[in-house]
Amino acid sequence: MLQGPYNSLDRDRPLIRLPFTSFAVGTVLLPLSGFIACVSISLMYHFADATYTHCQVSNYLPSISSAISRVPERYIWRCCIGLHSAPRYLMSIMYFKFYHGRFANRLLEQLLSGLALLCSLTENSGLLVLTYVASTETYNYHKNGFIVFIASSLLHMLITCRLWHMIRRSYVSPEEVRSYRWKIRLFVFNGSCCLAAYYFFRRHNKYCEPGIYTLFALFEYLVVFSNMAFHITAFWDFGSKEVIVATPPEDKRY
Repeated sequence: MLQGPYNSLDRDRPLIRLPFTSFAVGTVLLPLSGFIACVSISLMYHFADATYTHCQVSNYLPSISSAISRVPERYIWRCCIGLHSAPRYLMSIMYFKFYHGRFANRLLEQLLSGLALLCSLTENSGLLVLTYVASTETYNYHKNGFIVFIASSLLHMLITCRLWHMIRRSYVSPEEVRSYRWKIRLFVFNGSCCLAAYYFFRRHNKYCEPGIYTLFALFEYLVVFSNMAFHITAFWDFGSKEVIVATPPEDKRY
């Protein structure tokens, strides 16, 4: 019989034990650092192309789509989002199990928790589409991925705030209260920035005023930052937990 690399005792030990706070912060730092890097490189090396507008008016900031569509920005962003996506999917499932335990006998909240899971998975999938299909490659797919990302993100935030409003009615820890309050603030801020970005985008396309596209890009950045901040509130929700990577159980049949 072949001898494996672990004995029976070593096999039962976890390979990695990581505090959830470190896991949550690391997951959010990936897109944050990639985003800052892409915008910075675009401004320093591709300013004219990245800030170009169809009506050739003055613009001082690249849109997100423009900032992640050139080389090497495209590959930096894809690398960061690729590494970020797997933990995000896992976190979606963690929240679903958390809500399932909190609302074991409440049908409405169970349905909302399922919808929150669906929105979270869709949000992450939309982010992957707009990441790996650049606006300079296939614009319609990129645009639709962005719309799916924004719509599912806002709906996910709304449902999450509703579920945490119900959780708050029962006993919760100070960390959970703080998490709920920040979720509400960030949802309102994110929604307001989405409306402002949409307003400036439409105004730019209609009137082509100098500097208006810069305001659109600025509010687009704030949408992304507040979305990241909303997700990082998970370290208050699961702060005492650990992420454990272990070897698979030994097959006793051999």
